[in-house]
Amino acid sequence: MKKYKNRTIENSLNSLIDNCPIIMITGPRQVGKTTLLNHLASISDKKINYVSLDNLLIRNQAIEDPELFLRNYETPLIIDEFQYAPELLSYIKINVDKARKNEMFGDGKNVGTLYYLTGSQIFQTMNNVSESLAGRIGILDLYGFSRRELENLEEPIFIPDINLLKNKEKIKTETTGKIFKNIIDGSYPEVKNDNGRNREQFYESYIRTYIERDVRTLINIKDENKFIKFISAVAARTAQEYNAFDIANDIGIDSKTVDEWISILRNTNLIYMLQAYSNNNIKKAIKRPKIYFMDTGLACYLTGYINSETLEKSAYNGAIFETYIISEIIKSYTNNGKNPKTRLYYYRDTNQKEIDLLVFYDNKVYPIEIKKSANPGKIAIKNFEVVKNFGVEIGNGVVLCMVENIIAIDDNNYYVPIEYI
Repeated sequence: MKKYKNRTIENSLNSLIDNCPIIMITGPRQVGKTTLLNHLASISDKKINYVSLDNLLIRNQAIEDPELFLRNYETPLIIDEFQYAPELLSYIKINVDKARKNEMFGDGKNVGTLYYLTGSQIFQTMNNVSESLAGRIGILDLYGFSRRELENLEEPIFIPDINLLKNKEKIKTETTGKIFKNIIDGSYPEVKNDNGRNREQFYESYIRTYIERDVRTLINIKDENKFIKFISAVAARTAQEYNAFDIANDIGIDSKTVDEWISILRNTNLIYMLQAYSNNNIKKAIKRPKIYFMDTGLACYLTGYINSETLEKSAYNGAIFETYIISEIIKSYTNNGKNPKTRLYYYRDTNQKEIDLLVFYDNKVYPIEIKKSANPGKIAIKNFEVVKNFGVEIGNGVVLCMVENIIAIDDNNYYVPIEYI
């Protein structure tokens, strides 16, 4: 039997329990949402009931008579794959408001957390959630394992302040070959567990399940092969700016369809769109977002890489290495219940000056470059000067790379091993 591996997000989850009547955990399929809540139920001093809407009969009951469906289950209740029956939202709201009213004017019984919801398709329900459950719900995003979770290390949010980094526990240093093995394996628990499944078999099944359970319920795909070609084309462009016309020309569909299909990938959490930074002080900033696959193993599978040695030597190695680093940084935020969209950006302007990542923290901006090298050279920080035009306080610059220790480049910029993420 597989042993449960603790997740960083448990701390954020515990802080919401009994403070939010409803808790929603969203994320891609197979990242451990259900396992996380089942673990919670196993250690809770309260009985937490469970129902899954993956079961078609139960799903139909929830859709056709949501009020009766909720009466059939005592709270607290886990509703797995909640996105299949958004009709439940209004009735959940009624039940929560009734419990709150009773707490205030009745027997005074603490409402606590009544409903735990999980879903892999956030955009079907999110508008309804924000409209119906404002002030009643806590929302957490979960992705696959981070490296710190796999190493059983504490995982704070990634803050590039050099003084904080020097006091942070470093992940054990690995060879470049081992790093690319981690990249090609990806982060899904089914692959990363000690007795994990065969990587290729898992991802083949994953894509099939994703199309059947997520994509087909959202859009009418007439040509499944074309959608697979589309998602593979997107994977080949990870760590690149989003260009719908380029993708459309590559696979033979119109750019409007590309926008629609990209929205599905984004809102099922397979990809992350890193927004470009701009403000009124910057005249030539480009505003297109960059695409990043949140699981490097899936991106490698879709682009046809089957072993880490070939991947490491390929032209794809720089983009997938950057994707790996960015996804790890994003996880450090979401695992701690923080929204990366308000803190993480990239920069590029019409003069071709680009900075891989900007981290905004405590009213400072920290410029970051990502290099698959142990000796990137000072050229890595050549664009950091552009942040002086932002009109915000500037923190130290960081080049995340393959050095073994933190090394000063100059008075305000440092080479930092990727093991400090």
